[in-house]
Amino acid sequence: MADIKNYTLNFGPQHPAAHGVLRLVLELDGEVIQRADPHIGLLHRATEKLAESKTYIQALPYMDRLDYMSMMCNEQAYCLAIEKMLALDVPLRAQYIRVMFAEITRLLNHLLWVGAHAIDCGAMTVMLFAFREREDLLDIYEAVSGARMHAAYIRPGGVYRDLPDAMPRHSPNKIRSAKSTDALNRNRGGSVLDFIDDFTQRFPTYLAEYHTLLTDNRIWKQRTVGIGVVTPERALNLGFTGPMLRGSGIAWDLRKKQPYEVYDRLDFDIPVGKTGDTYDRYLVRMEEMKQSNRIIKQCVDWLRVNPGPVITDNHKIAPPDRESMKSNMEELIHHFKLFTEGFSVPEGEAYAAIEHPKGEFGIYLISDGANKPYRLKIRPPAFVHLSALDEMGKGHMIADAVAIIGTMDIVFGEVDR
Repeated sequence: MADIKNYTLNFGPQHPAAHGVLRLVLELDGEVIQRADPHIGLLHRATEKLAESKTYIQALPYMDRLDYMSMMCNEQAYCLAIEKMLALDVPLRAQYIRVMFAEITRLLNHLLWVGAHAIDCGAMTVMLFAFREREDLLDIYEAVSGARMHAAYIRPGGVYRDLPDAMPRHSPNKIRSAKSTDALNRNRGGSVLDFIDDFTQRFPTYLAEYHTLLTDNRIWKQRTVGIGVVTPERALNLGFTGPMLRGSGIAWDLRKKQPYEVYDRLDFDIPVGKTGDTYDRYLVRMEEMKQSNRIIKQCVDWLRVNPGPVITDNHKIAPPDRESMKSNMEELIHHFKLFTEGFSVPEGEAYAAIEHPKGEFGIYLISDGANKPYRLKIRPPAFVHLSALDEMGKGHMIADAVAIIGTMDIVFGEVDR
């Protein structure tokens, strides 16, 4: 009788559950994983190198394209690093707007994650529900920046512009009747803030629907309970951050432990897991969505009653308003020089980290005093988590590799950069 030998299987790079261009080389004993070797670099776009030949403002849109599920969070970390080097004060209203959009982005990220993770494990409906909510949030992105995803809304010194007074409305067309258009526009009669406020009131109901579909579903629990267990000690040693670390029971959140912007003024809780398995990480992210909704509501309430500037008045760093630029020669020169030459950053280095939806996202900048970064190094959370795939997958079945990739919430734009 022939000996049964281990065999090697390529999982990806064109695989619907690989969450990007991941090539995973699995060594199998039957259907049990003996070794998982992630091969990355198939999406490498040289973001860090390209930034060295762009001015600080020109490099900003690259940040949106790193983790294209968490666009404004990437921009926020980049701008915080620049502001640290310039010792630049950001207006308080701009900080509240940034925090509000960081939490809207966290919802966008986690909604896509729960939908994709569920569909990877065989549950279709959640994806359809999650995209219904994402549509409203992407409309908010579009209302303030003009783009649904790659916003470039957060700028060094503040944000591109204040929140608009009107929310864009749908128009009837040949495939949408006036009645269905009215239903779509039901919440869009007021300002962008009114629409966000309305969303925060509706969202707990939606979250309850996801819990009904998944949390006590026995198939979901069979696919996630006890899968990819990471102890608190190993989670720390592997460099985990964000929900991956909190799922193992360690209450580490940069918004609480190293507050930035206005997080120290806001009331929210840090959810933690107990067993460090895929199911716990699911519950942590679900609770994070609830806490993000709380933060957004607090920001809306503050922004309603506190008008003010939303970007620095230092016109060497931020452009003057259009009216000043067209009526004042000095402001016209500021505008021209800013968009042709950019601004120079003093010699030195800075590291700024934020609590990104996936974990600690850091930007390390080195300046030689020029108008372009001398070096830019990105610390992406997903890259660190992916390195633990071998350890987490060993001894599990092939189908469990899908659940483990899903629980890491990997996006390849930031892994490969």
